[in-house]
Amino acid sequence: MVETLQDYTLDDLRPILAAELPKHAAFDGWNQKAVENSASALGIDPVVAALVFASKTDMIDAWFASVDAAMGTAVPPEALAPMKIRARITALVEARLAHVAANREALRRALAILAMPQNLPLAGRLVWRAADTMWRAAGDKATDYNHYSKRTILGSVYTATLSVFIDDESEGHADTRAFLARRIDGIMRFEKAKAQLTKGPKTGFSISRFLGQLRYPAG
Repeated sequence: MVETLQDYTLDDLRPILAAELPKHAAFDGWNQKAVENSASALGIDPVVAALVFASKTDMIDAWFASVDAAMGTAVPPEALAPMKIRARITALVEARLAHVAANREALRRALAILAMPQNLPLAGRLVWRAADTMWRAAGDKATDYNHYSKRTILGSVYTATLSVFIDDESEGHADTRAFLARRIDGIMRFEKAKAQLTKGPKTGFSISRFLGQLRYPAG
């Protein structure tokens, strides 16, 4: 028996509709009209499709999750393996931008919704998820405080890059690429400096001891 979209569960339909939604949200907004038009384009029963998303923020959440998945497909582990960490992060962010490039108006509308005060907690979670997905794809295995600092910093860089990207009319989004390159360079410099500071020289330098000496200098 051949399975069709009509046989899918609501959970099955969620990523399928999510990938189609931005094409219609650019014109209709993030609402049930966009869901209805997406369903019609895909041959899904609109009545069933109307049950998939609980709200406009749920639609945006699902779309961003589809961007996470598309990024992994566009830049698979074997493509990232020979790259240095800086190149991996750059490739991953640029893959995300390339995926949403055709739907910048939908992105603009989505970001405006997420910027509303009541949606800021969700916005923070989505940024964290994107940063975590990128670092994991890049091979990061940190479990200490570096796990959190890396994701916080990359999340802020990604958010700032999106704000440039939605208004970038330069050829090939050159301005966005240049902005991203500068910000990633800043991440790499910070990580290098942090590693040197926390590791300390072989003489046994201790940050805590050093700070203690500043506060309680030897008599």
